[in-house]
Amino acid sequence: MSEDSPPAAEEPDLPAAHGVPPSLPALFMAFARMSLAGFGGVLVFARRAIVDQHRWMTADEFNETFALCHFLPGPNIVNLSMVFGARLRGLAGGVAAFAGLLLPPTLIMTVLAVIYARFGDLDVLRRSLAGISCAAVGLLIAVVFRMMTPLFKRMDALAFILMLAVFIAIGVVRLPLQAVLLIAIPLSIGATFILRRKVAA
Repeated sequence: MSEDSPPAAEEPDLPAAHGVPPSLPALFMAFARMSLAGFGGVLVFARRAIVDQHRWMTADEFNETFALCHFLPGPNIVNLSMVFGARLRGLAGGVAAFAGLLLPPTLIMTVLAVIYARFGDLDVLRRSLAGISCAAVGLLIAVVFRMMTPLFKRMDALAFILMLAVFIAIGVVRLPLQAVLLIAIPLSIGATFILRRKVAA
């Protein structure tokens, strides 16, 4: 952070990379652009806009916020829009981000649903959708690696162990998601709390 930047204590809820919160129209437009660009999932474009483009969050803060939203009921990216908008601009900010995220694609999907209902049996359309699904998987894998970058930089062994354990439990052993989270969340919070106390001591 430069010497001219405001001290962190003055704006505890804002990342050091950005001292002035965006306006409500700016929040709406930012999330509207994310949703319109978000072919294959908005998460890829949300991280790029929030962390890389606007610098409203650091990479670590985005990961922590997304982790919280991932453990809440409902679509992760919708939760993220509400939590992120409310963090910067209160309830009005949450509503602005939420509206920007959902309103444009809702209007587009309404039109596309009418078109699909009429032409959905065409073979060329089915092949196009299959190709789009491959691109969506690639985008998701790319953003997962980007979100793992802070962990690699910190070389946090505990985080890697917990991440691997959850992946094996859900992806390989096929244990119920709810049961895994009931164990993984308190375990990870407790382990992190103990380790940070040791470091502080």
